[in-house]
Amino acid sequence: MAPTVASIVRRIEERSADSRAAYLEKIASMSGKPRREGLACGNLAHGFAAANAGDKLRIRTGGKNIGIVTSYNDMLSAHAPFKDYPDLLKDAARKAGGTAQVAGGTPAMCDGVTQGQDGMELSLFSRDVIAMATAVALTHDMFDAALCLGVCDKIIPGLLIGALSFGHLPTLMVPAGPMTSGLPNKEKARIRGLFAQGKIGRDELLQGEMDSYHSQGTCTFFGTANSNQMMMEMMGLHLPGAAFINPGTPLRDALTRQAAAQVLEMGEDRSLAQIVSAGAIVNAIVGLHATGGSTNHTLHLVAMARAAGIIITWEDFADLSTITPLIARVYPNGSADVNHFHAAGGMAFVIRELHKHNLLAKDVMTAAGKGMEHYTKEPFLQDGELVWRDGIAKSLNEDILRPVDDPFAAQGGLKLLTGNMGQSVIKTSAVAPEHRNVRAPAIVFEDQNEFIEMFKAGELERDFVAVVRFQGPAANGMPELHKLSPPLGVLQDKGFKVALVTDGRMSGASGKTPAAIHVTPEALRDGPIARIKTGDIIHLDAEAGKLEVEADDLMERDAARHQRNSHDGLGREMFGGFRGTVSAANEGASVLFG
Repeated sequence: MAPTVASIVRRIEERSADSRAAYLEKIASMSGKPRREGLACGNLAHGFAAANAGDKLRIRTGGKNIGIVTSYNDMLSAHAPFKDYPDLLKDAARKAGGTAQVAGGTPAMCDGVTQGQDGMELSLFSRDVIAMATAVALTHDMFDAALCLGVCDKIIPGLLIGALSFGHLPTLMVPAGPMTSGLPNKEKARIRGLFAQGKIGRDELLQGEMDSYHSQGTCTFFGTANSNQMMMEMMGLHLPGAAFINPGTPLRDALTRQAAAQVLEMGEDRSLAQIVSAGAIVNAIVGLHATGGSTNHTLHLVAMARAAGIIITWEDFADLSTITPLIARVYPNGSADVNHFHAAGGMAFVIRELHKHNLLAKDVMTAAGKGMEHYTKEPFLQDGELVWRDGIAKSLNEDILRPVDDPFAAQGGLKLLTGNMGQSVIKTSAVAPEHRNVRAPAIVFEDQNEFIEMFKAGELERDFVAVVRFQGPAANGMPELHKLSPPLGVLQDKGFKVALVTDGRMSGASGKTPAAIHVTPEALRDGPIARIKTGDIIHLDAEAGKLEVEADDLMERDAARHQRNSHDGLGREMFGGFRGTVSAANEGASVLFG
């Protein structure tokens, strides 16, 4: 019998019974009356010394106080809008009878800047640093609620992991929204392909990238950042419909202000610990499959769940994929961007369809109240007031959004691969069916730059499977290998059968070439991938969920040793402790949860 959403929720709850009970017991010990009453007078005076007279009075007389944790910086387009949020939130909190303070900030690095660079080796680890920074900010114990300001790849998972240590607090995630649409995604991909073939120069490439990434707001493709925003709605941690409203608009400002008022209204029944349940995690996975979201969340969701005492596995992802249809096509698994997705019906339509067809855990608590039906509504301004109306019942563009009973594909866009190499995951939603089954000789690389050099030399004009190893979390922090996407796409377009197999990551924009990623165990930890030789036949069958090396003596061979062992420069030398203790990819690749 095929699993159901309810049966998968039950098995996760059973598997997590002990760890979840321990988490909730810890949270219960921190709940109750405002913690400020337990602070000595000197502690409390330090806590509001910088506040204005009105805020001091409210805080000292027991008014609710919000702790704001912000990932603002003005280098990242997605996070630059947060500059003005604290003032908006403080004003809204005062009008609602409370106060708000910026409790602290977190780092927020951009994979778009570090792709293919040495700094990318700190990208995944930055998630756990952000979690720890969030805990440092909230540990002052001055707060009755929390607002977490973030958008992008590691930032939202890090903020949520950190905030879950304070799960007794009502908490909302506050987004900034996507930038307006720029260069069409197909044109951007075409320009990148031309550059990879040496047909255009750097000036033309840079102009294309600038036309794509052109203003404040999140990048508009459906990568990890926008998958984050989708999942926060699926988990009930946003105000309904908040994900994809552009920054700098009256509606975005109204939603930001409402976040402060809303979190002040939320009580213990809507604390973060109550909202982040097994059902909420399952809803996030269902959303990931239904929209063709980022592969990075096979890492991040595992870690986020563990922070709440919930244990999920890649098998849970796989089983949910079999019952969740793909109902959205947004770049890279379509030509539309998230603005087009939002205009066609967006999250309200997606949640309405999944809810109607019993593909969601419905009996969940959300920031808006009990049940996911709150998230089938959309926000609007009516005479200057924020209101919610029912979302559309029929897609406005079925090239972008379709109903569950007429999907783009019967199963979700992510799959689990198993075989004699261990476990790995693949994003199939952007890969055409004719390219999902590749059987070809391996060419082994220990660095993506080796691949690029061979490609530029014309030495890869053939069928092959690129095995890029020693890219796992313990080896070098598991950088994304998005630099490989354009040349692999060029070779596939020339008619060659090509695929990628790696213990590293791909971008949330994993593209049209089949890529078995997050191979676990990784090479540095004696995984079978360390024993593959150039010339071995590898069979990747995404439809069957198989990844096999056709070698009877695979585990009898000596494992290759990592040749590149320098982690000096750009701060990498400070993360040796992380590399030594990080958990496996299928356990969330975290230093916080083994």
